[in-house]
Amino acid sequence: MGNSDATVVFVPGLRDHVADHWQTLLAGRLPSSDCVPRLGKGVLSLTRWVEALEATVAKHEGPVYLAAHSAGAIIVAHWARASARPIQGALLATPPDFARPLPAGYPALEALAGEGWLPLPRARLPFRSIVAASTDDPLGDFDRVTELAADWGSQLYNAGAVGHLNGASGFGEWSAALRLLQALGLPQWALPPAYASRGE
Repeated sequence: MGNSDATVVFVPGLRDHVADHWQTLLAGRLPSSDCVPRLGKGVLSLTRWVEALEATVAKHEGPVYLAAHSAGAIIVAHWARASARPIQGALLATPPDFARPLPAGYPALEALAGEGWLPLPRARLPFRSIVAASTDDPLGDFDRVTELAADWGSQLYNAGAVGHLNGASGFGEWSAALRLLQALGLPQWALPPAYASRGE
């Protein structure tokens, strides 16, 4: 596949590489994918994350779809305010609520504000998007994430009781991700061969 083909760009949250994360697993199955460099949870500079997303998208001449998780969804919302690069759509899975204190082990709101994450962008996104919200996410109340999706102009997908959709919540594979990317317009030929041959 060349750089003019449809590409899914994965936008991770504030974590290091996780081999069995659904983003990592899905990236390995797609004919054309890329990932924003994982700067790791020690890097809170929003500017650096947005610049990394911009540089990753800029590498691809063809249609780009974003698949973001956790803080990656917030990075996408901030990036959308500053970038003129067109994308086809974005899957924004379990965005955290950075307007309320996070559980122990996660950055303090004061640190996030100091690095540019707050206030959360609430403007309508300039591309199609789907927010996948969890009903029992410890990082984001379902009703507040629903409000955020409405502000962004995103379609809301109720993912059910999936926690934060990470290894600690039992994921692994997340089978809905490909269906949601298809709903955003990801073409059949850009799907994993076995998946595409089933006509799903």
